[in-house]
Amino acid sequence: MARNWGFKVPKEAKLAKNLDEVFNYINYWDSHRHQLPYETDGVVVKVNSFQYQDELGYTAKSPRWAIAYKFKSEQVSTKLLSISYQVGRTGAITPVANLEPVQLAGTIVKRASLHNADQIEKLDIRIGDTVYVEKGGEIIPKIIAVDLSKRDTTTQPTIYITHCPECHHELIRGTDEANHYCPNFYGCPPQIIGRIQHFISRKAMNIDGLGGETVALLYNNGLIHNYADLYELKIEQILPLERMAQKSAENLIRGIENSKQISFESVLFALGIRYVGETVAKKLAKYYKNIDSLQHATLLDLMLVDEIGERIAASVVSFFENIENKEIINRLKAHGIQFEIKEKVNLNATNKLKGQIFVVSGVFSNFSREELKQLIEDNGGKVGSSISSKTNYVVAGENMGPAKLDKANQLGISILSENEFVSLLE
Repeated sequence: MARNWGFKVPKEAKLAKNLDEVFNYINYWDSHRHQLPYETDGVVVKVNSFQYQDELGYTAKSPRWAIAYKFKSEQVSTKLLSISYQVGRTGAITPVANLEPVQLAGTIVKRASLHNADQIEKLDIRIGDTVYVEKGGEIIPKIIAVDLSKRDTTTQPTIYITHCPECHHELIRGTDEANHYCPNFYGCPPQIIGRIQHFISRKAMNIDGLGGETVALLYNNGLIHNYADLYELKIEQILPLERMAQKSAENLIRGIENSKQISFESVLFALGIRYVGETVAKKLAKYYKNIDSLQHATLLDLMLVDEIGERIAASVVSFFENIENKEIINRLKAHGIQFEIKEKVNLNATNKLKGQIFVVSGVFSNFSREELKQLIEDNGGKVGSSISSKTNYVVAGENMGPAKLDKANQLGISILSENEFVSLLE
């Protein structure tokens, strides 16, 4: 249909009627993919029904009705010339292999990830070795093995660095950690720049007109030292910088100003607290409602939040105990950053469903599934993602999945129709 309307849909796309046709398609392109005018690392298989797509739903990061089948990666051998070490925004050290340039999956590869000290030791990787390289998911090059038959007998085992390559602070490594870390959180330039780059990113503060290279430029010119400094920048400070004209400077300042409207959960993610990703930030924001309540939460308080474990809780407590972090947050508050959830007030909200867990499944006549879920939460209930022994009710619409229906019956869970659910509320 989309192709008939003039959209550029790949002519290789195909509607498969059963799993045999799906696997035949996969096997065909596994051997013919190099004939395509572009690189590909696999085949995406999707459910071809809006109804079933709605029934299957989504995880936090991807749809449940689509899955990618990855082809086996192409491998080549080349020489390891040297090993360098990169510092991430959390202080994690990543060793990088510098390779003799080699053609791999359509590109020239010069560098590959070595992951961590354990991986180097496991593969016994040494400078001067001939190594086998492949692209993980056809994108990121990585070393998977060493050709020991070509090893020079004079090579020495790789000794992992003990000090940060940027600030020269001694590295640390936790007993349960794979990576070494530079603990100089507030004095190591790559960590500072990395945190600010994370702060401005699309899923965080989403600051238009400000990119990663500009952040590094601002930091290296002494204009910013943390992300709170962004809100004190002036156009006249920015204009003398390389590749910065009047219009781009104005756009940058406007983007910073507009970021003051970004919601609390995104701001919390933007702060760059270790282990607090997008999903965890949303959970914490929803539970604590504002930054002050979160700041005063104890380790035990945090661990009582759904899906928050000890590691995340300890990281949050540690972040808010730091004096510099407190000062930065106070400055951000003064600049008008959103540090509390702006909740929509439902005047009809009740506690009728308090303590009850519902699973919503199927297609409904008078409500969308999201509207039903909102009704449950507005009346004190909790919405579960899957049926379990803890589920109290299943609200079932048309075309509810037979597997879910069987499981609900096996567990003796009450199944409500759309009208029965409305009656329960009334």
